[in-house]
Amino acid sequence: MPPVPQSQFHIRAATPADIPELIRLIKELAIYEKEEESAKATPELLQVNLFEKNHASAILAFPGPSDAPTGKAIGMALYFFNFSTWTGRPGLYLEDLFVAPDQRGSGIGKALFSELGVIAQANNCARLDWAVLKWNQPSINFYEKVLGAKSMSEWQGMRLEETQIEALKRFSV
Repeated sequence: MPPVPQSQFHIRAATPADIPELIRLIKELAIYEKEEESAKATPELLQVNLFEKNHASAILAFPGPSDAPTGKAIGMALYFFNFSTWTGRPGLYLEDLFVAPDQRGSGIGKALFSELGVIAQANNCARLDWAVLKWNQPSINFYEKVLGAKSMSEWQGMRLEETQIEALKRFSV
């Protein structure tokens, strides 16, 4: 599909009816990030964790005006709130942002970030954080040059997965 002009798309909060679109975009993101086998989200998991337990939220971009959307979602941002001990305030953590490859450069990424900014300010967030793969130079350029984001090169990301989380029990007192 040719890129949708900025005046011809809208962004809104995801609803349970959007779960199939979220799954599709998550799979497309996994393919883009060369991690297709890592995408394990299911409709059931999204239903529970986004719409019942509210562990995270998502916003979606659709072609067409909000009162007459046309077609499939063309972008998404999935986020949750964290907390900064240094600022004493919440932060918004952007888990994933994805714009369909054929829609990049049409303002969707900027509009998704703009909406995230509105959400962050409405929740008194001191920060909006996210991670980007080191090889993803087009995204890094966008974040730094267009958004004015600063690299957090003094920090290194760390992760425990399910097996390692389970192993933490050995330190219990």
